[in-house]
Amino acid sequence: MKTILHVSCSPRGQSAESYRLSQMILGHLLQRDPQALVIERAIGRDPIQPIDEAYATSQQDSGDTSREGTMMKSEELVRELEGADCVVIGTPMHNMTVPASLKSWIDHVVRVRRTFEVTPAGKVGLLPDRPVFVAIASGGRFSGDRARQPDFLTPYLKAVMGMIGLLDVTFFSIQSTGSGQDAVAKARIRTGLELAGYFSSQPTDEG
Repeated sequence: MKTILHVSCSPRGQSAESYRLSQMILGHLLQRDPQALVIERAIGRDPIQPIDEAYATSQQDSGDTSREGTMMKSEELVRELEGADCVVIGTPMHNMTVPASLKSWIDHVVRVRRTFEVTPAGKVGLLPDRPVFVAIASGGRFSGDRARQPDFLTPYLKAVMGMIGLLDVTFFSIQSTGSGQDAVAKARIRTGLELAGYFSSQPTDEG
């Protein structure tokens, strides 16, 4: 049985546009594999504590012997990520980048000698690659001809996921959520069609 890890990052919980979009992605994935198990990690309303001194100190220790404080949470989150065949991240864009809740999750799962290694050639990921889908909701527009704000979220996520070995990262977004319900409705339709086109073009496991 395949496992899908769903990381939802909005403090608005299930009423968030990013959550709604992530559910659409999950729907397509479950249509392709109805027996898949979805593991929910709701960090928007149940935030992960920022890394503490014991964690930070352990990063300078080649043995990584500390299991105090947030190092225990880090290990839990890393194992959860390791056990997933696919990852879906639903996140708002806060101030042109990732929200604090998602950054804290990243700080826990991007860990030297555990999910990446430092080599003379640079940092090398230690996790096997798997699909990562990112569902983004943004009050403004950050892509296309009508973009009115910079985007530091998608390049950052692509780089930091790649650093631990997750190179297959695909982004979908609902933009201009601050422009009223008509704009949101149109964005939902556009993204829904984009999702349908994407998944219809992907080979099945049997293919």
